[in-house]
Amino acid sequence: MNFELSEEQTLLKDSVTRFVSDRYELESRRQYIAEEAGFSADNWRQMAELGWLSVPFSEEHGGFGGGAADLMVVMEEFGKGLVIEPYLATVLLFGGTLAESGNAALQQALIPQIIDGSLHGALAFHERHSRYSFSQIDTRAEKTGSGYRLNGEKTVVLNGLAASKIIVSALDSSGGISLFLVDTDEPALQRTGYSLMDGQQVANIRLNGLALGSEALLGEAGGGADILSRVAVQALVALAAEAQGAMQVLLDTTVEYSKTREQFGVAIGSFQALQHRMVDMFASCEQHRSLLYRTVCSIDEDPSNRDEQDIAKNLHALKIMVGRAGKHIGAEAIQIHGGMGMTDELAVGHYVKRLMMINTTLGDADYHEQQFVELARK
Repeated sequence: MNFELSEEQTLLKDSVTRFVSDRYELESRRQYIAEEAGFSADNWRQMAELGWLSVPFSEEHGGFGGGAADLMVVMEEFGKGLVIEPYLATVLLFGGTLAESGNAALQQALIPQIIDGSLHGALAFHERHSRYSFSQIDTRAEKTGSGYRLNGEKTVVLNGLAASKIIVSALDSSGGISLFLVDTDEPALQRTGYSLMDGQQVANIRLNGLALGSEALLGEAGGGADILSRVAVQALVALAAEAQGAMQVLLDTTVEYSKTREQFGVAIGSFQALQHRMVDMFASCEQHRSLLYRTVCSIDEDPSNRDEQDIAKNLHALKIMVGRAGKHIGAEAIQIHGGMGMTDELAVGHYVKRLMMINTTLGDADYHEQQFVELARK
């Protein structure tokens, strides 16, 4: 396989690298998180101006028309900087669901607003007992004469506080999953915000008899689970690419630290036991990178040659590797840094926290291992 980046992808990578280098010192990140929205509005405008918000959208909707490889390039660099802006939530989950919905009018109206940075969105699909399944939900959509009425609660909604529009999944009268576009200024929608361990702002959302018109339905009634499954393909690749960036920084930082930290009059990097551990860290990082490339290549394959079952297996295996490699590299980085690895002042702990949250987003390693086994048995 040829893993060399195209000229366009190289330019894209270089622009994101410069952005992260210029704007994402650890102290700057703290300041962004402290802002009301939980991220920097100025950074978001800059991302829009540079065209990054358009990467996954088709040219028909004013996008770049990028594939999984283009998305990987952006997200890996975001991972290196621990970028806090809600690219996953607004562009990939909210925007991706719009793009997959088949609703041309809403696509034409809203996707350009996502691309120019004026619209923030969120996807509310998770509930307290969902266990990462799109289908195990209690939120109900009751059919009324003029539309629908929604009741239920969604939890851990990424970008749920800053979003002006949210896509909500609900069980319809047939027992299938349907998706609805909701304005967050509706009185019957209540949001409770809080922060996750990696600094992300999320929200729990309560729907108390929220009345919607029939135009709020995205796609076909009962077809929401299929739409979400397609959206998850891009999102899982993005999370894995972000994890790759974070793991690479932890590896590089640990190796560099071992060259300067002295014990017994010599650099600790000269100790063979620590060298072996850092080699194991490198192996985990490269194993994850190889599986990421394999998955991206399978997704970007010519449609006539695509193997959907192979893609599904690759995605499950990749998410398993995210959890295992992330845990291994994070734990070793903290231990080799010693007590200071646990402090908030050092970047190491922040990368480890982010890797922990990536592991739990859209299914942890244990969940995807179970899904992989079930798929392999078919």
